[in-house]
Amino acid sequence: MNANDASRSGDEHTYDYVIVGGGTAGSVLAARLSEDPDCRVCVIEGGPSDVGDEQVLRLRNWINLLESEYDYGYTTTEQPRGNSHIVHSRAKVLGGCSSHNTLISFLPFPEDLDEWVGMGCAGWDPVTVLPYRKRLRNNIVPVGEADRNPIARDFVTAAADALHVPVIDDFNRRPFSDGVGFFSLAYDPETNKRSSASVAYLHPIMDKRPNLTLKLRTWAYQLASDGAGRLTRVRVRYADGSTGTVRAERELLLCAGAVDTPRLLLLAGIGHADELRALGIEVRAELPGVGENLLDHPESVIVWETHEPLPPNSAMDSDAGLFVRRDTSRPRPDLMWHFYQVPFTVNTERLGYPTPPHGVCMTPNVPRARSSGRLWLRSSDPATHPALDFRYFTDPDGHDEQTIVDGLRLAREVANAAPLRDWLKQEIAPGLRVSTDAE
Repeated sequence: MNANDASRSGDEHTYDYVIVGGGTAGSVLAARLSEDPDCRVCVIEGGPSDVGDEQVLRLRNWINLLESEYDYGYTTTEQPRGNSHIVHSRAKVLGGCSSHNTLISFLPFPEDLDEWVGMGCAGWDPVTVLPYRKRLRNNIVPVGEADRNPIARDFVTAAADALHVPVIDDFNRRPFSDGVGFFSLAYDPETNKRSSASVAYLHPIMDKRPNLTLKLRTWAYQLASDGAGRLTRVRVRYADGSTGTVRAERELLLCAGAVDTPRLLLLAGIGHADELRALGIEVRAELPGVGENLLDHPESVIVWETHEPLPPNSAMDSDAGLFVRRDTSRPRPDLMWHFYQVPFTVNTERLGYPTPPHGVCMTPNVPRARSSGRLWLRSSDPATHPALDFRYFTDPDGHDEQTIVDGLRLAREVANAAPLRDWLKQEIAPGLRVSTDAE
């Protein structure tokens, strides 16, 4: 395998399978498909390799990858209920967002899978799906003892006492309805090295399978058809600006993530016909659902200054979390918090809040948001970022907004409980003057 494929302008290279996107899904597919030595597999990845790149491989460095050369940095459109300045980081590196995020790993809740089956997804029931965890190659383990610093341990104790939830040793051992504890991460506790999709699935085979080709720093900008109208070709641009074409004889597999997969389909003429025609794109298939039902799980933040600097040992500065079930008629939690051992002030600074010299924060989020938005093309030019309109907090029953408000209130209860309260000097954002639901 040549990880830095040397294809250049005008070349057309043919494979059995062409995978667009060397991220979480693409890495797994490439490893599985290339197990057959007679099957030629090509992965097209817009970013560089992560091999030997400590900036990427060291899990605790994740925050420095945001809005960096490894990030596509997609932004939202103006939102009707605020939150118009959110940057949606999508990784531009082998391994995709598993090379970019904090690698907190959960098994799916059985009730979620049952709901999928109820909507027609046959074969996704818990009995069928959950045994596949044994085939995962990633090293998924609870945060190591050496990474469990004193303030994170005190957060776990305070949350358990204040909210009367159990301490959970391993969130993946069995289904849970509420609880607090240290997360399970895909990493090596001894080295802090990621066990990302690329590390687990591609690194061990890169130099051993001549039937696997990685085209790195290669941007897939358009899908093209064969004479029969099937999409079998990918037009690409290489790092030096030259272009080429990659063709799939058997299947073209789109693994370009939640943003670029629909973007490529729309540019290929698959989507809402009227919108495509308005941009001068030839309609290949009327499929108005492409780009629709764009979902996110919004997260707020509450920041405290601490009396003194924090202990340095940590896996990735957000090692512990909390789950609460407000709706006791359901078996699963409906509110989640991360506990950050850093003052996460990216958005609070913009609003005029001070940044403490040392601090912590809790970030309540909406695990199952009911607000949904859409993605659409602004232009037929592939280089133009698509519009991302999540329509945060627009669900008609106010579920998402109330979830965040409840989360902020409960976070204060945890902060006021021993032993965590002994660490905290003052609340920085939003500050104690903000106390009503409306505020």
